[in-house]
Amino acid sequence: MKAAVAMSGGVDSSLTAAVLLERGFEVVGLTMRLTDEPTSAVEDAQRVADFLHIEHHVVDLRAEFQARVVNYFVNEYLDGRTPNPCVECNKYVKFGALFDRAMQLGADYFSTGHYARVERVGDRYQLLKGVDPRKDQSYVLYNLRAEQLPKIILPLGAQSKDETRRLAQQLNIPVADKPDSQEICFVPDDDYKKFLRARARSSAALESGSIVDVDGNVLGHHEGAALYTIGQRKGLGIAAPEPLYVLGSNVERREVIVGHSTDLFSSTLTVEDVHWIYPVELPLRAEAKIRYSPRVARCTVRSSDNRIAVEFDDPQRAITGGQSIVFYDDKIVLGGGKITVDSIRPICSREL
Repeated sequence: MKAAVAMSGGVDSSLTAAVLLERGFEVVGLTMRLTDEPTSAVEDAQRVADFLHIEHHVVDLRAEFQARVVNYFVNEYLDGRTPNPCVECNKYVKFGALFDRAMQLGADYFSTGHYARVERVGDRYQLLKGVDPRKDQSYVLYNLRAEQLPKIILPLGAQSKDETRRLAQQLNIPVADKPDSQEICFVPDDDYKKFLRARARSSAALESGSIVDVDGNVLGHHEGAALYTIGQRKGLGIAAPEPLYVLGSNVERREVIVGHSTDLFSSTLTVEDVHWIYPVELPLRAEAKIRYSPRVARCTVRSSDNRIAVEFDDPQRAITGGQSIVFYDDKIVLGGGKITVDSIRPICSREL
């Protein structure tokens, strides 16, 4: 059986290729070319492929990545939302265009180094959390389609990152000690503010404006509403008797709205662009993650016009429009969607 492995040149995908070889698969490596700038990914992936004596292809996905990930990333910030580029990349690029290319090359399976699991549960293949809650990456994979799951192998989901490092070292894989990649792979030095300014100089979201409280009182000034994140405390330049936090922003009015820590908590949100791996019946009791972290919260999910509404058992802090919410039944990923901006409107006279 032939397995195509998405090889980034890092230790996770490299060990994935080695593990599948040991399991008896015919392995072919696929490395995505995502930008015009040279990177070490292709060179490192080729070194590993040579070491493992497997076929290796570089797949040019620059156009798809630019349109689906980079442009999306910039536009979301400029529209007052906080994007999640890894979710979009997995949906449209890695498990989209690259998955399709793997099938075109005659692969029976497609494999990546994600820390999640695909297993048969009853009569269905299910996407499951990785066993290590500190490294679980199921949150960014909720857009996988049911028909894809039987063709996907995620061998690292049953182990920790420490185990991956140790196994890679034991096998003498060339990148065994390579550091993990930066948080946003296409943003130099992880400086998204500089990246946004270079990409969209004329946007209102990057123009200076006022920092206001929930009653509209001006407390200070900012250099661009898109450069502030919900829950942010530091860097506001405001003197106040109690700590103040960013509650949201209004790009059109060029305002950043701040308030107290208690103002950050909410028990409800609405979700758009919803994807269920398998159909579900609403209302639904589930667990949910509102960000990439181990913490889950119990909630009830209901239908609401063309969206769904979520009510948490306990208030959640810093719900952020544009981020994903992912629903779970214990270890099983049910699906998810994007949190709407109107979910986070504080109870105040200032509309976000």
